[in-house]
Amino acid sequence: MMQAFSLDRPERLRAHLALDRALYEVRADGQGGTHWQHVSAKDLGAFEHAVEPPPFSAKSFFFAERELLFRFDGGRFYSAMPEVTPQVLFGVHACDLVAVAYQDRFFAADPHYQARRRATLLVGVDCLQSCQGGFCSLLDSGPAVHADSADLILLPRGDEASDWLLLVASEAGRNALHGLRLPPAECDWQAERVANSHCVAAEQGEQQEVSAGIVALNNDSIADTVWDALGLRCLGCSGCTSVCPTCSCFAPLDRPSGQDGVQRERVWDSCLYEGFQREASGHNPSAGPGQRVQRFWTHKFGDAFKERFERYGCVGCGRCDRVCPGGIGVHGVMHKVSLR
Repeated sequence: MMQAFSLDRPERLRAHLALDRALYEVRADGQGGTHWQHVSAKDLGAFEHAVEPPPFSAKSFFFAERELLFRFDGGRFYSAMPEVTPQVLFGVHACDLVAVAYQDRFFAADPHYQARRRATLLVGVDCLQSCQGGFCSLLDSGPAVHADSADLILLPRGDEASDWLLLVASEAGRNALHGLRLPPAECDWQAERVANSHCVAAEQGEQQEVSAGIVALNNDSIADTVWDALGLRCLGCSGCTSVCPTCSCFAPLDRPSGQDGVQRERVWDSCLYEGFQREASGHNPSAGPGQRVQRFWTHKFGDAFKERFERYGCVGCGRCDRVCPGGIGVHGVMHKVSLR
């Protein structure tokens, strides 16, 4: 059972957590955008929880865009584990936290990912409004933060009250509050969270096209011509896979190191690139753009992946809709495939 405390200001919690950890928060960049930025314990800036999730999720904090895996000097191999420091991600949206939990399962045996993950405290925040194009309610990835996806959860109280609630969801979260005296919450916060979730779900609507598209995809009832038509609109830019919080494709890159050595790195890759699945023989099982688009969305909504990871690979954040220049983000694709 989670504990709940009254919190006058989230900045107070932020300053406390930043005393002995590197803390990151999504802030405006001064150029019309937002991104994750380091915040010190002395920073007095107001915490502003945006309705829209940031353009990039928390994925890169654990799954680096480019990193060294090992070195070989011609005679011996040397591992290259990342140097990690304790860190806090402050104010993470519910959908992005579900995506982190998804990646936790995918990279369960990956020491580089797990080293960063173990050093991280996750502070989530419930959403009181739906983001544009979001459908987290349909996929059970929001708007309320799952208790098993965060260490601490901030609950804004809406317009009628200026205070916040702080929910403790893990032992790490409880330990992180040591020395911060907070009064227990006296309100029915469970009912408040349920009511908030119902309001957001009503905003998002039934999302019938998404539901119908998922059924059609898993029934294998979508004609190849539909996928081919969608493939013609895919520019292979990897925008969707870069911003998708659950995408985890990577490629190995071997580079010379010293006179006789070599070092292996891994870099983000995209299954929408033409050569992603090309085999050494030259055979490419997804040579056509329609095949690659089909493969991508099967990974997002295939029942086989849901069985393996206990949920679909899409968390309903809508980022792919916003970034895709060809108009084939999730809603564009689901509209097309649901028509059949």
